[in-house]
Amino acid sequence: MLPIRDTIPTRSFPIVNCGIIVANILVFLFQITRSPEDSEWLIRVFGIIPRIYTDPAIRAEGMGAIAYYFPFLSNIFLHGGWLHLIGNIWTLYIFGDNVEDRMGKGRYLVFYLLCGFLASATHIVFNWDSPVPAIGASGAISGVMGAYMLMFPRSKILMLFPVFYIPFFFRIPAFVYLGFWFLFQLVDGTTAFVSKETVGGIAFWAHIGGFLAGVLAYRLFAHSQYEPPEEFNSFKRDPRHYFSRSIR
Repeated sequence: MLPIRDTIPTRSFPIVNCGIIVANILVFLFQITRSPEDSEWLIRVFGIIPRIYTDPAIRAEGMGAIAYYFPFLSNIFLHGGWLHLIGNIWTLYIFGDNVEDRMGKGRYLVFYLLCGFLASATHIVFNWDSPVPAIGASGAISGVMGAYMLMFPRSKILMLFPVFYIPFFFRIPAFVYLGFWFLFQLVDGTTAFVSKETVGGIAFWAHIGGFLAGVLAYRLFAHSQYEPPEEFNSFKRDPRHYFSRSIR
């Protein structure tokens, strides 16, 4: 199943969300134009490596404060491949614009970076001795998803499910989609933690930490006075109007 988009339009152009998407694309293009050695160096320096923060011998090597903590944020702009990048920016495209619309430009940027920071910290806690760099925007995006789930409980997600190469479209409540997504992350993350294995190289606990950060912190950033756009009210009266427009 592939989420296509949600049912709530925005009131203004999501310039910050688009800027984050563009930044991720530009950084990835920079990554893939480097030599394999330079690309590996970028990931090891700007990715988040838990052992650096938990091994006293490594901490004693004299890293400066900026170099020591910068990977908590820089890792959320790095990706391991095209599929990794596309999956993340597509999810951010679906959910980020509405969260920005509700929070405002500056607040949304701070919120996104905060969720990314806390996702990185959570990954370290549950991967204490790992020497493997963790990269990807999914922790920060998980925070956006957590905020969206509670900020727009009446929203629905238009899904695509191909049946024998025939596209089948249907809608499910965003609360259900995001709730089950988080549940799967929690189950897989717990399994990986208990077995001490990395399942498919996925940082499940970064997803979990980012999502919970979004759920817990969104009230600090959301504007209290918010009315959904009139188009959403039209959708509630006649859902066929939105569906027919969405699949052109």
